[in-house]
Amino acid sequence: MIFESHAHYEDERFNEDRKQLLKSFPSNGIGYVVNVASSLATVDKTIALTREYDFIYGTVGVHPEECAPLQESDMEKFKELCKNPKVVAIGEIGLDYYWNEPDKEIQKKWFIRQLELAKEVKLPVIIHSRDAAKDTMDIMKKYHAEKAGGVVHCFSYSVEMAQEFVKMGFYIGVGGVVTFKNGKKLKEVVEQIPLEHILLETDCPYLAPVPHRGERNTSLNLKYIAQEIARIKGVSYETVVETTRENAKRMYQIQ
Repeated sequence: MIFESHAHYEDERFNEDRKQLLKSFPSNGIGYVVNVASSLATVDKTIALTREYDFIYGTVGVHPEECAPLQESDMEKFKELCKNPKVVAIGEIGLDYYWNEPDKEIQKKWFIRQLELAKEVKLPVIIHSRDAAKDTMDIMKKYHAEKAGGVVHCFSYSVEMAQEFVKMGFYIGVGGVVTFKNGKKLKEVVEQIPLEHILLETDCPYLAPVPHRGERNTSLNLKYIAQEIARIKGVSYETVVETTRENAKRMYQIQ
């Protein structure tokens, strides 16, 4: 069974066929899905999905682009929600300098605060980092992110950065970009880091792999990502599925 380590099924792009799609997963070999919150509104929607489906786990946390409205009372709410055994991580949190808003200092403040929360509740973090490699690494080192552990999702940096994160005990989230012709950098990362530090993810509805690039993404496309990793690594498809599943179960503390 495949482990989908990062999806957004609360997204409105699934409104028309969500139930039908999710019901089809077990018969398509998808055994686990982690639905990742990215804003205050999606935290509640994510929790609702974990209640409805046995195989869906959830996270609490706010994406850097959505962090401006956060208040300390939200951290208290998250802390309470973390008592739910189906809440398996704090995320997605981090830094995103692509649009230059919210202000970098606000992003850093809430990245650090949510990182501290993760250590407090003893859950791993799902890190979103875009165009912010140095600041992400600096914060992770200064605030001992390795004590929480987790994954740098939708990885977009160099092999050297990946190796540095792996040294800290982090996993690298690999999605559809690894199948793109212009995904050379991620292909190199996959080649160079141990399979034992890779998680399969779609980030759906975004970043559908080839041959569905440009379409709405779903976990049914994980097989294309696993096939490409197997090709790069020179191992069987089954080895990729099995190893990444065990990696994800270990990270998310799912028995």
